Amino acid sequence: MQDMRVAIVAGETSGDLLAAELIEALRQRVPDLQLRGVTGPRMRAAGCESLADISELSVMGLIEVLRHLPRLLRLRWRLRREILAWQPDIFIGVDAPDFNLGLAAWLRRRGLRALHFVSPSIWAWRRQRARTIGTQVDEVLCLFPFEPALYAEYGVPARFVGHPLADRLQPVADRQALRAVLGLSAAPLLAVLPGSRRGEVSRLGAPFVAAAVRFLDAHPGWQVALPVANEGCARVLDAVCAGVDGANRVLRLDGRSTELLAAADLALVASGTATLEAALVDTPMLVAYRLAPFSNWLVRTFGLLQSRWFSLPNALTGRALVPELAQEDVAALPLSDALIELQVDADSVVQQRQGFAEIRRALRNQASQRAADAILEHVSASAKGVA
Repeated sequence: MQDMRVAIVAGETSGDLLAAELIEALRQRVPDLQLRGVTGPRMRAAGCESLADISELSVMGLIEVLRHLPRLLRLRWRLRREILAWQPDIFIGVDAPDFNLGLAAWLRRRGLRALHFVSPSIWAWRRQRARTIGTQVDEVLCLFPFEPALYAEYGVPARFVGHPLADRLQPVADRQALRAVLGLSAAPLLAVLPGSRRGEVSRLGAPFVAAAVRFLDAHPGWQVALPVANEGCARVLDAVCAGVDGANRVLRLDGRSTELLAAADLALVASGTATLEAALVDTPMLVAYRLAPFSNWLVRTFGLLQSRWFSLPNALTGRALVPELAQEDVAALPLSDALIELQVDADSVVQQRQGFAEIRRALRNQASQRAADAILEHVSASAKGVA
């Protein structure tokens, strides 16, 4: 294929990176590739024309979404008009399902092919969403091998392409050398990751930092470092940790969370993509999460949670590979006790690392290349008039 137009909309920093790598894979196959969409800096560097900045979609939680709803609706209406007028060969939504799937459905009803790259977490909650997703896009490109079977239950086309992080990340040979690069000492290192969004940091920052201080009391020869995603998270962390005695003993890094995980001997991680990163770089972990009160009420009242586990390492291996703590257990004492127990439990560390090796083998699949192949298949089928 010599030329192709692709409309692509990504949400958040992780989506920017996924989309940029996908663009590079497409360029290897299509000499004259034109792209427009909602972009981050990596997508723009890869040659995607920007219709809006990715920051406009970076809102999380019911209250924050409601506050920004008029602006988000205006953006969606504008993108509908501009994308339809441009007449791309295909629309690709990268993550941000609440925004992208509705946009994809509207475009698809008007004759455009639409794919969604990165399945929503139907494995964890509201699995029946798969049926609706099947009416919104032509196919879902999945990062995890167990996801296509969930869609198959509802007759929805989906394929596993692999996870780009697994193609990119691997354990480092010398953790102490990486600690030096990060400006840390050679002492054993606990990485503390309370999340990269302000809402997460507001709920998890104080108990995570307080637990880290208690861990240092038990293991004074260790050091603790925490990556701060941005200035907004830094301000929230300052506020919630103001009453935590010894909070200044926890070192802060400006971002670089993946490098910190790779350099660490142990990690306390908020549930999410960071748990997968920790597994890929072979760092034993304790996973914790605390939902906002209203969200927790919804989950409990309506039975929305449909998985035994909420962390990716456990979901991917189908067993309790890493310890999980949630809601009222996300407090200084339970967290620090679990960390101290894990630090001295050599058998658990070995078992975790065996599971992490399974995850790396399962997810490494040249994901961006496989996703690009899927896109070209759909564009080719559309050109031939195949439904």
